Amino acid sequence: MSAAQDLARLAGAGAALGVRLIRGDSVKLEPVRWLWPGFLPTGMLTLLGGAPGCGKTTIALTLAATLTRGGRWPDGSRGSGAGDVIVWSGEDAQPVLAARLAAAGADLKRVHFIDGVGDDDGFDPGRDMPLLEATADKLEAPRLLILDPVVSAVTGDSHKGAEVRRSLQPVVTLAQRLGCAVLGITHFSKGTGGRDPVERVTGSIAFAALARLVLVAAKVKGEGDDEPRRVLLRAKSNIGPDDGGFAYELERVEVAPEVEGQRARWLEALEGTARELLAEAETDPGDDEATALDDACGFLRSELANGPKPAKYLYGEGRQAGHSERTLKRAKAQLGIESRKETSAWVWAMPAERGKGAKGSKDSEAQNLGTVGPLGTVEGESEAF
Repeated sequence: MSAAQDLARLAGAGAALGVRLIRGDSVKLEPVRWLWPGFLPTGMLTLLGGAPGCGKTTIALTLAATLTRGGRWPDGSRGSGAGDVIVWSGEDAQPVLAARLAAAGADLKRVHFIDGVGDDDGFDPGRDMPLLEATADKLEAPRLLILDPVVSAVTGDSHKGAEVRRSLQPVVTLAQRLGCAVLGITHFSKGTGGRDPVERVTGSIAFAALARLVLVAAKVKGEGDDEPRRVLLRAKSNIGPDDGGFAYELERVEVAPEVEGQRARWLEALEGTARELLAEAETDPGDDEATALDDACGFLRSELANGPKPAKYLYGEGRQAGHSERTLKRAKAQLGIESRKETSAWVWAMPAERGKGAKGSKDSEAQNLGTVGPLGTVEGESEAF
């Protein structure tokens, strides 16, 4: 529908339609409310990101355990009282989660695992958030919702900002209406070591943009033969300080005969920005580069599965997904992606089916792609935007 048609429709509707305006002096000013002051706000979405092996889920459940008993947070502060916790996990079974909560001293009567919808259907975070809001509203004190991983709440492509924002809006709405903190767990994109930690969050940058606060967990190399240190850091905050954090370690304790659970044990407070404190990355640069190329290849396969797309679009979406232009070019060369100019723009496409003798031939690919030069650039092709 054109803009002129939109205006005609609105004019035809008469006075029944109109844009509501609220004068600024009629808006009630309210302070930010916190579960854990400075780290976990109520009524808002917080992200907890990190590489595998950092214990992100264990951190979230240790914080949940503190809330269920009204205990002290890692900095020694105490919240406003005990509350109910709702947990959805697409990665761990309920007995594993319950053991971790028990290890952290949770009051399990205040923990509620999402088990499905109705008698038979499984819970879909991307579809059933309004139903969860109505159910959670019946709890005595719904204070925290854990979504692990938060990307499961996205019904479309998690690399596209518009689809991420649209899918996460019901999550944000639930938080606002219930006054409940939402902690979404996510991963770091591989091959992003050294970048701003907020930019390392997997998927579209819209995840970090929607969250009012972003926490990151990481293993940082120790000195000499020391074991890597684990750290939880503030990487972004729109509502308070955006630096500092805490060191922690993971420990296992027996919670029942032959049953162990893992919990986070908090250590000293840390000063500095997340980028500074993560400058000593936990992964080997060579391995990091290899996995970055694998991830970029997967990104291009997904984007081009249904047909060609403009190179400019792919570079833009790739940046938001955490892939550098250099890595995308190397992935393009590795996959044998064809590049051709349509009107005034360069377009990338997966290689067409070739004859049996030429299929997979490096000589055949070279004829289509030109010579692969240093750093994965393609000579003979100039993609001017």
